[in-house]
Amino acid sequence: MSILIHESKTIYIGTGRRKTSIARVKLVPGSGKLIINGLPGKSYLQFSPNYLRISCAPLKILGLSKEYDIHVTAEGGGLAGQASAIRLGLARALCRINPENRINLKSEGFLTRDPRVKERKKYGLRKARKAPQYSKR
Repeated sequence: MSILIHESKTIYIGTGRRKTSIARVKLVPGSGKLIINGLPGKSYLQFSPNYLRISCAPLKILGLSKEYDIHVTAEGGGLAGQASAIRLGLARALCRINPENRINLKSEGFLTRDPRVKERKKYGLRKARKAPQYSKR
């Protein structure tokens, strides 16, 4: 279910994950709008130029910024994790459009999922690794 044809438009789908965030990205031929959870991308990402740059980076690399509308359903985590998840989902969707895009996206590192997640708390410790203070006497 990576490519859908809806109302004579081809929709390309990609899923991205980062930490506890999941982003389902749909690419539709259009004018370059970013819509996240029904809101404009700028307002959803709190007008942060860094988050906007991260999430739209794959389109800029390929020079397709004004050719596709991006519709995203993002959930979980915070804005930084969601922005990185959007970037991965967008890169995966762009690979479905044209397999030759994969070469440029792979060299930039946009197709690599970041596996770092929060480590679980262990019993006998205060946090994942922080131990109670040791007293010799």
